[in-house]
Amino acid sequence: MLKYLLIIAGLWLGQLTTAHAQDTVAAPMKWDLQACLDYAKKYNITIKNLRWDARTGEQNLLQSRAAKLPNLNATLTQSVVNSNNANPVVGGFQTQANASGNYGVTSNWTIYNGGYLNNDVKQKNVLLESANLNVQQAENDITLQITQAYLNILLQKENIVYLQELVGTSQSQLELGKQRFDAGALSRKDYLQLEATLANDKYNLTSAINAHRTNLITLKQILQLPSSTNFDIVQPDTIVTNQAVVSLPEAEDAAVKTRPEVKIGELGVQSAQYELEKSRAGALPTISLGAGLSSGYSDNQDLKYFSQINNNFYQRLGVTVAVPIFANRVNKSNIERSKIQIEQAKLSLQGTKTTLDQAVEQAYINVLNAQAQLTTAESQWAINQESFKITNEQLRLGAFNTIDLLTQKNLYTQALQAYVQAKYNTILNKKIYEFYTGVPVTL
Repeated sequence: MLKYLLIIAGLWLGQLTTAHAQDTVAAPMKWDLQACLDYAKKYNITIKNLRWDARTGEQNLLQSRAAKLPNLNATLTQSVVNSNNANPVVGGFQTQANASGNYGVTSNWTIYNGGYLNNDVKQKNVLLESANLNVQQAENDITLQITQAYLNILLQKENIVYLQELVGTSQSQLELGKQRFDAGALSRKDYLQLEATLANDKYNLTSAINAHRTNLITLKQILQLPSSTNFDIVQPDTIVTNQAVVSLPEAEDAAVKTRPEVKIGELGVQSAQYELEKSRAGALPTISLGAGLSSGYSDNQDLKYFSQINNNFYQRLGVTVAVPIFANRVNKSNIERSKIQIEQAKLSLQGTKTTLDQAVEQAYINVLNAQAQLTTAESQWAINQESFKITNEQLRLGAFNTIDLLTQKNLYTQALQAYVQAKYNTILNKKIYEFYTGVPVTL
């Protein structure tokens, strides 16, 4: 009996565990906008690759700094030479093997090379900073993509709520119509129109639900989440659409000062200038200091090993001055190419600033247009909502006109969808405009 009770208890506990696991899997993880942005910045493949590029830049900088220090090399050679030598005692030749060894330590230190090493360190610093800014620029791009996808989901969520209310209203209208149809106060044609209206509202609701699912998939793909991830977003309590808009000159000035693409262009000019200085160093003398210690031994001598090491101990210290006299125009061509790169970098920076100014101005225009559309859409929605309520009340009181009802309902539906679209379009364009000025994206 105890055995059977234990088996039953085990099965019961197993069912509870399975049910709990299924509930855990079924429950979707809900992220707010900031959680989506943090996840993308941490795990996005493009951003991670750019971070590795920055790590490579760090190693290049460390190597450039180390090039200013003296190097140190040690050599150790052990050799055995086998040869045929003449035998002075018995005549002829005999085979003889001799062992020998050579040991040495050498060092070279570049003291002056026209500033090449110093400028190389400065250039590597600039390139590292530029690599880090590339990461920031990629994060900015992914931020706008995620924000747009997130707002599209919120738009569909709100649209679904309104369409559900509309389906409920159509259902109530159909029930009232059924009562009047049964009482003979409503024609079958008008009743069928009410049924068709309810079916159309349900179709619109289904389309909105499917659009919501599609937008969720889009956001998951941007976040690079596995397709099996059960995912949803957090609905903010309130979304403000009537904040003041920064003036265009202030926005353009802030964008130039904060946007990473401008700083990357400026660093590109600096890097080209350092490259020019490095090219000029090729035409200047190079002074280096060299030193060495060496010794060796051979077993064909009568002295012992350590005596030979001591006797053969050799020290060297010298200064080398290398003066380039004729280099087949290599240095002059390098200098001219570097000057061309500077001009190209300046043009690239100018183009970046122009593109940024145009983008900020377009964002400003989009915000103003979106706000104007929202004001108009909100007014139309309020008017059509009131008209639709009056029409519903007339239906309830028996003053029924199918054409007026359907007309008012269509106008209300169109005004509602226009309002929701204008609302989130305003939010998106305002967030983009503020983002250009360095304001973080929040909801």
